[in-house]
Amino acid sequence: MTQVSPVRTAPDGTTPIGERLDRLPVVGAHRTITLLIGVGLFFDYFDSNLSGTVSKVLQVEFGIAGTMLMLFLASGFIGQFFGSILLGRMSDVVGRRNAFMINLATYSFFTLLGAFAPSAAWLIVTRFLAGVGIGAEQTLADCYLAEVVPARRRGRFIAWAYTIAFCGVPAVGFAALWLAPQEILGLAGWRWVFILGAVGTALVWVLRRRLVESPRWLEARGRTAEADAIVRQMELSAGITPPAAPTGAAAPARPSPRRPGYAALFRPPYLRRTVMLWIFCFLSVTAYYGFGTLAPQVLAAKGFDIVQGLGFTALSFLGYPIGSLLSVPIMDRIERRTLICLSATLMAVSGLGFGLSTTVWMVVLSGFTYTLLSNVFSTASHVYLAEQYPTAFRTTAAGAAYSLSRLSAALLPFLLLPVLQIAGAGWLFAIIAACMAVLVATVLTLGERTTGTSVDLPTSDDEPVLAGRPG
Repeated sequence: MTQVSPVRTAPDGTTPIGERLDRLPVVGAHRTITLLIGVGLFFDYFDSNLSGTVSKVLQVEFGIAGTMLMLFLASGFIGQFFGSILLGRMSDVVGRRNAFMINLATYSFFTLLGAFAPSAAWLIVTRFLAGVGIGAEQTLADCYLAEVVPARRRGRFIAWAYTIAFCGVPAVGFAALWLAPQEILGLAGWRWVFILGAVGTALVWVLRRRLVESPRWLEARGRTAEADAIVRQMELSAGITPPAAPTGAAAPARPSPRRPGYAALFRPPYLRRTVMLWIFCFLSVTAYYGFGTLAPQVLAAKGFDIVQGLGFTALSFLGYPIGSLLSVPIMDRIERRTLICLSATLMAVSGLGFGLSTTVWMVVLSGFTYTLLSNVFSTASHVYLAEQYPTAFRTTAAGAAYSLSRLSAALLPFLLLPVLQIAGAGWLFAIIAACMAVLVATVLTLGERTTGTSVDLPTSDDEPVLAGRPG
């Protein structure tokens, strides 16, 4: 059963911002925010699958192979590793909205530069810098939505945002399938795939100027009047009478509290969840991007040509948005920890099917099933990550954990491509299945239940993690 936190009262007699946000019904602002976050995430996933999707084409264009191919596949993820740490921390300092604007602008600029790359080295550098820009997008999106959407609807709305986002995966697959064989206005088709990502992100940047700052972040920074104004507007739009301001003399502005640093992650009460999340984030990408990045290479190893491989990859990628859509009605009904472990186990099984399949219909069916399950798993994971730390350092902590997933994704080509080349696709997915088994054991052992609970966690070591939260 979904748990609802009891109403708390601040020392000045007012209701805390978080309590007011969690008690709100769904209003138009929630839907608009979710849409704006979703379209930005669309281009994050467009980018994350861009290198793997066009890798076979670029092997022909620039003659890249061996270490250079691995660097190309890894460069964007290496950039995302640094971007997740840097912009995740920056978000706790300058605000969620400002960090959103910085990361999209950086990504759009360097992706456009990459479209005109004269060499493989140029392309690798621009992919790295674009990755720095987009690296914190998912961390920011998860934390921002968790802070703005009511607790009882948090999973459902984050699932909707990722349903929009995951359309970017088949979009890049079909864009590459359509454009790669062509030359338009004197530019090779693969360059137009990069241009689409850059221009689309620039349009999202314009749209996201409408986003309000996270009221929880404003309150954590002592800017309670600004937070109250945003929540008051949402309450009025829902037909709710906002609580009265404190009577008597105006309360002095609360000083901005000290922001906890990275050391807080390794002290009670956060050490256990930090260990769990770091292992979880490092291993989860082995399965998720192990497929998205290496699927064209796996299909080439099975004997399919470039056009066939792109077509089969694009069809398999349709499972991403469908899987995320299927997660919408169940995200707030099934405990997050349970859903993550169940979907991870089924991913391992379908991945082995994809690695061992030899016929076209088995390749497409097992690939589609794998990606569908991947996005039930991924959507639940994004919600779970955003629920672990308090507002004062939520994106710092989540960004640090998420950066390990980018590091893991960057290492994948160096670790898994040799396995594919030497031992074949069956062994490749056997290794992925083993990683998922360790992940499931870690979450079941160290993970906590979070569905329906408040994200307003304490920041002091001597406070309980969350009163009434079951372990």
